Amino acid sequence: MHGAAAQSNGEYGSGWARVTLAEFRVGRILRLIAFMAAVALAALFVIPSLARMGIVFLWPVLNRVETGRTPEYPDLQPLTVALSPARVFEAALTVARTLPRWTVVKADPAAGLIEAQARTRLWRFVDDVTIRIVAREGATTVWVRSASRVGRADLGQNARNIRAFLGTLRRALGEAT
Repeated sequence: MHGAAAQSNGEYGSGWARVTLAEFRVGRILRLIAFMAAVALAALFVIPSLARMGIVFLWPVLNRVETGRTPEYPDLQPLTVALSPARVFEAALTVARTLPRWTVVKADPAAGLIEAQARTRLWRFVDDVTIRIVAREGATTVWVRSASRVGRADLGQNARNIRAFLGTLRRALGEAT
């Protein structure tokens, strides 16, 4: 037999290009891994570089987003509610513990501080999330900061972390009032 047809001994190809099925599968897996690595490098380095030069306009080139302090995301503002700081802290802690791929690493009710790690879905990059709960003028304000550990740009992930947290917290507090 010639070409890619299988022979009775489980080999493919002919002459010096003959490979076993196991070698063929390993080759495909290695090519897939190389492709995924190239996509990751493009996402981490090439696209942000093109964005800085003004060629690509996908996301702002930054890797840290904070409510009320990141002009590139004017929609991300601190959440202020007319509830006690203790109630808001408990709700925020519950939300941080239940969000997918989030891990709470520190919770200090006295300081109103929650620190968490959020992992990205595909590459499992870690973003550090800090949540501050502050009592102000008879209300409680929730400030959130999300910062990537890797790369110069986050491709919008930190803003998505904050939106997911604040959206879920709003729903949790809306049900509690």
